[in-house]
Amino acid sequence: MPMDYKNAEGYSDPTPYLALKSRFRPLVYICSAYSGDVGGNTEKARRYSRFAVDEGAIPIAPHLLFPQFLDEQRERELAMQMDLVLLKHCLEIWVFGRVTDGMSREIGLAERRNMKIRYFNEDLEELE
Repeated sequence: MPMDYKNAEGYSDPTPYLALKSRFRPLVYICSAYSGDVGGNTEKARRYSRFAVDEGAIPIAPHLLFPQFLDEQRERELAMQMDLVLLKHCLEIWVFGRVTDGMSREIGLAERRNMKIRYFNEDLEELE
């Protein structure tokens, strides 16, 4: 039986139906190390992002995006400012692994904004 996409006035209006039908996925900020072992940390951030998708979230991992066009050595502070702007638009922050200086700035902002903060180890196990 096909679903009727008409609104109360009889006009075709599929948008509300589709919005209610789709599952809510919160934006979550992926907070993990980048500098140091850049290659290894990038792979970890990819894995953490995939984990977030599998858990029903939309991951925001700026350290996978910004290095595509910003230089880590010369533009680190600019990248951090941009990171924090994106963080403000997320519902939660998910912290993975050992906390670095850059990560502590992100966590500090999340605390000041009373955001939900979830901590995970590198094996994707949530910590209490």
